[in-house]
Amino acid sequence: MAVLFCDTDCELWYTHARELNIQVIKMPYTIDGVEYMYDLGENTDFKGFFDKMRAGSSAFTSALNEQDYIDYFEPYFKKGEDILYIAFSSKMSGTFVQMESAVNKLSKEYPGVRFVKFDTLNICLGAGLMVYMAAKVFNQNGGDIDATVKYLEGIVNNVCMRFVVGDLKYLARGGRLSPAKAAMGNLFHFKPVLGVNDAGEIDVFSKQNGAKKAMSYVMQQFEEKYRDIGGAPIVIVGADCDDKVNELVSRVKEKCPDATIWTQPIGPVIGAHCGPDTYGIIFTATSR
Repeated sequence: MAVLFCDTDCELWYTHARELNIQVIKMPYTIDGVEYMYDLGENTDFKGFFDKMRAGSSAFTSALNEQDYIDYFEPYFKKGEDILYIAFSSKMSGTFVQMESAVNKLSKEYPGVRFVKFDTLNICLGAGLMVYMAAKVFNQNGGDIDATVKYLEGIVNNVCMRFVVGDLKYLARGGRLSPAKAAMGNLFHFKPVLGVNDAGEIDVFSKQNGAKKAMSYVMQQFEEKYRDIGGAPIVIVGADCDDKVNELVSRVKEKCPDATIWTQPIGPVIGAHCGPDTYGIIFTATSR
């Protein structure tokens, strides 16, 4: 027997996780000094969260500790069930140091159990889309970890994400941009188009002058790179910016009228770093 885990940084909507029988590790975020655990949207006030950020509230994320991971994994170690954990990019957080320590302790206590972590080298629904696709393979193959990992290895560089932030100050707060550059960029309406590169790090793929040009560049990237892999959905996300999401959906439908399109809010764990009015698209592609 084997069980499949993911975490809420992957942002896979809670109904999909439930339908696919995925065990979910909830990741923490804090706003106005109160810590919450993200639940993949089941009881999340997305608008309230981003309204608070707009009003100046401080939002940040933190890592789980060793005991948190022990609490998640030990019930399955005790039952002798192997674990496959499909995780967001290890380049984005130090939380996996704590996870590895927890797994090492559990492996010594329950030596017959196999634990495998697959690094998607992606984040948000870039990771979530891979979890969704892999969970189907996992379930169809009776929980075969090796078959699922082989499948993931074949698509890891074929899930592409492009996103645009509403205000550069949030990237500055997270240390991904200097405050001076953020202020200058906002003043002159510069809009960097970002994504996750092959190394699993957030990267700037283009710098556009203005919101309209940024949206057009995102669509250009989609048109150049999109490749249907296994009927995977095209996912469009937004941080309380329905106008941008709706525009992107409309443009994608024009190009791919028969494709399945999901729309989802960006969750607080990701939103704490990118801020309100961020939007993006995630899709299977020829390359990242």
